[in-house]
Amino acid sequence: MDGDFRSTFVREPGGLKHYPALVLNADYRPLSYYPLSLWPWQEAVKAAFLDRVDIVAEYDEVVRSPSMQIRIPSVVVLKDYVKPQKRVAFTRFNLFLRDEFACQYCGTKGDLTFDHVIPRARGGITSWENVVAACSRCNLKKGSKSLRQVGMALRKTPRQPGAEELRNIGRKFPPNHLHETWLDFLYWDAELEA
Repeated sequence: MDGDFRSTFVREPGGLKHYPALVLNADYRPLSYYPLSLWPWQEAVKAAFLDRVDIVAEYDEVVRSPSMQIRIPSVVVLKDYVKPQKRVAFTRFNLFLRDEFACQYCGTKGDLTFDHVIPRARGGITSWENVVAACSRCNLKKGSKSLRQVGMALRKTPRQPGAEELRNIGRKFPPNHLHETWLDFLYWDAELEA
């Protein structure tokens, strides 16, 4: 390790925080796509040291201890398979993910809230089948009226998504940064261009 890097690292302890490791299940698929399953470099090094993961790809940077040196892992694979959850929790985030972060009335993205299709004031319940992502404008326009009363329509019928369906939707929303060593593992089952 050269002196400049060492002094920078000592002055800025977060200097290596920008080396996340993509975490793959034992079947070489990410544990999750959205949010993408990433560990800080420290966790990846610790898991490798404890023999809980295999390192598949590495960054060019190294970290040293008094007795060893290791290249920072960029992709790790769990040695034990983690069974994916079958049940999808009914959360605001999962609802927005199901609706692909778009208003289910007008299709705009951003400034989202959620709306009860059958308003609670009219006996509607809070469930996958009755709640959709909505922009503030459409939510205010609809208020506690029925869709027919305000002349609005849903883009798609709300329903409870399956866990695999939600994972596949999450693949459409990659994070801002994708390291080149991750690409083969994130899109391994995508159709190849001819």
